[in-house]
Amino acid sequence: MGTVTLGVSIAVPEPHGSLLQERRAGFGDFAAHAIPTHVTLVPPTEVERDLLPGIEAHLAGVAADSLPFPIRLSGTGTFRPLSPVVFVTLAEGVAGCDRLQARLRDAAGPLVRELQFPYHPHVTVAHGISEEAMDRAHAELAGYEAAWTCAAFSLYEQGADGVWRKLHDYAFGGGRPIASLPAQSQGGTPVPS
Repeated sequence: MGTVTLGVSIAVPEPHGSLLQERRAGFGDFAAHAIPTHVTLVPPTEVERDLLPGIEAHLAGVAADSLPFPIRLSGTGTFRPLSPVVFVTLAEGVAGCDRLQARLRDAAGPLVRELQFPYHPHVTVAHGISEEAMDRAHAELAGYEAAWTCAAFSLYEQGADGVWRKLHDYAFGGGRPIASLPAQSQGGTPVPS
């Protein structure tokens, strides 16, 4: 049946997701439109396609036992020089994301894997672009603020074209995949181009 590359993340709701995606593209990050704006829970993971039903059941189980929690973005950070990434920082919600990712990658589950770096929830706004453009991203989004209640996570598949596409949303407390979720956002500071 072949393999598939999956990822699990928390989607950044509108209007924040589109705004940060456009800013990322504006900094010259050509991957911006292939990657929905998100907080990673399980990084890109290659699995056998026939394992997908078991993975979906695992995600549903984790979601069923999870409770909504607040996420607040505030300011920027970077992983440079270790990794060429500039990100918007989670000022609130780190513990909730950490609990979720640990449960999703549990040794007894189908998504167990070692991480290349220690888990650090964030929203990437520049990756692998020039140092000057990364400095600009870091400075221009330093005042960015947004907040929402996280009530779900999503399963994504990376296509052969490199684009990440959502397969399912998993709502907390219900566990069943749902077609779409209403945006539950408040605040947000638009940043001029």
